[in-house]
Amino acid sequence: MKRLFTLLVVTMMLGVASINCVKAQDQDTVAATDTTAVVDQAAAEEVAEDAIEGTSAHQAIKQKFIEGGVGFMSAVILCLILGLAICVERILFLNLSSTNTKKLLAKIEAALNEQGVEAAKEVCRNSRGPVASIFYQGLDRYDAGLDMVEKAVISYGGVQTGLLEKNLSWIALFIALAPMLGFLGTVIGMVQAFDSIKVAGDISPALVAGGISVALITTMAGLIVAMILQVFYNYFVSKIDSIVNDMEDASITLTDMLYKYNLKNK
Repeated sequence: MKRLFTLLVVTMMLGVASINCVKAQDQDTVAATDTTAVVDQAAAEEVAEDAIEGTSAHQAIKQKFIEGGVGFMSAVILCLILGLAICVERILFLNLSSTNTKKLLAKIEAALNEQGVEAAKEVCRNSRGPVASIFYQGLDRYDAGLDMVEKAVISYGGVQTGLLEKNLSWIALFIALAPMLGFLGTVIGMVQAFDSIKVAGDISPALVAGGISVALITTMAGLIVAMILQVFYNYFVSKIDSIVNDMEDASITLTDMLYKYNLKNK
């Protein structure tokens, strides 16, 4: 009887222990499931945030454009568009105007020594760029004397320099005009903010901060446009200086070349 009672007690204790173990395993499974769900949810939220960030850049720019005022922001954007259009035209023109002056001088010297002035003029006609045009004008006046050649080279060099600098004044205008339009929009926005304060009869930090923030957007846009165009402007100035220096050096070399050719044929 005692043995039966002891066996029954042991069996009950083992049953309770088994139930507790099963409950613990169930709790661990639920906890693991919850953790996986949280991780999956966090990953999904991160992916959604990345997608929102990828598509929000355009929306943010659009929103800032509207907040800055369509009138002044449109004027600033127009300065950028017109300035970039001129920049593209100048880039193409200046790149086409760049030539290998040493190679051109070598061809002209060879043609001049072998076949004469007319052959050298033909080389200039078949070459592009302001240097070839200046050489052609100088060679075309060879019969009038070396003095006329020098005057023709100097005069036509000034014409070619003017063509190289064409439309740069418009870029300079847009560089100055864009920030001015931005400042004007800012001043008008500040006036409107103070008018709102006057109407409300109370200085609300939210009202003042909002008005000033909107007003400064036009200044920021104008400064950005000016910086972009300024980079192009400095590039054009440097490129033109390089081409003009090549023209001057090559013109001196051409004059010396014609002087030697003149002495040779006397």
